[in-house]
Amino acid sequence: MQPTPRDFGAGAAPQTGWSSTPTVYVVDDDISVRESLEALIQVSGWDVRVFASATDFLATPANPGPSCLVLDVGLPDLNGLDLQDRIAGERSQMPIIFITGYGDVPMTVRAMKAGAAEFLTKPLGDDVLVNAIDLALRRSQAAVGELTALQVLRDRRATLSRRECEVMDLVVSGLLNKQVGGELGISEITVKAHRGRAMEKMQAKSLADLVRMSQRLGLHPAN
Repeated sequence: MQPTPRDFGAGAAPQTGWSSTPTVYVVDDDISVRESLEALIQVSGWDVRVFASATDFLATPANPGPSCLVLDVGLPDLNGLDLQDRIAGERSQMPIIFITGYGDVPMTVRAMKAGAAEFLTKPLGDDVLVNAIDLALRRSQAAVGELTALQVLRDRRATLSRRECEVMDLVVSGLLNKQVGGELGISEITVKAHRGRAMEKMQAKSLADLVRMSQRLGLHPAN
């Protein structure tokens, strides 16, 4: 049974606390469902973009901000589970909420193992879907924030000279300045100078801070 507009009544309060207005993507081949979902999502305070097929959705560039995908399993071109596999790498910060009228256990298990945020069966109450979307968007916002912070660190690392990178990597590995100098064939004073510039460029307030940055960049494994 497909949901009607009454299933998605305009009863949700606008969402607050976002760094930017999140986008909810909807992919469903049933126009009545798309229109109902569009109305619900708009009244909940989020941007919404609707698509009749997976192909149309894939042709649209991903939103750099928080987003999620409300996805019907049974689509005419590429089904929802296959679409999930297709975008797993390039849109990993976009949680997926599956909706279906005929879900079964194997289908649900496959979707959840692949990282789906939720698997809901039609007809849906508006509060259930709004809550699921809210949680998915907050998960997306956290992931986007983490990626942004990681890119900032990568950009800072890129400003380091080759020698500063070498000194940083040896220092965070636990070597003393004298030992670093021995490894690189330079004086301890020179090591201190390179270390100071590396910390300044990385905006590290302490050695421990520099170690944590290195770990986040995947340059130095956590103990």
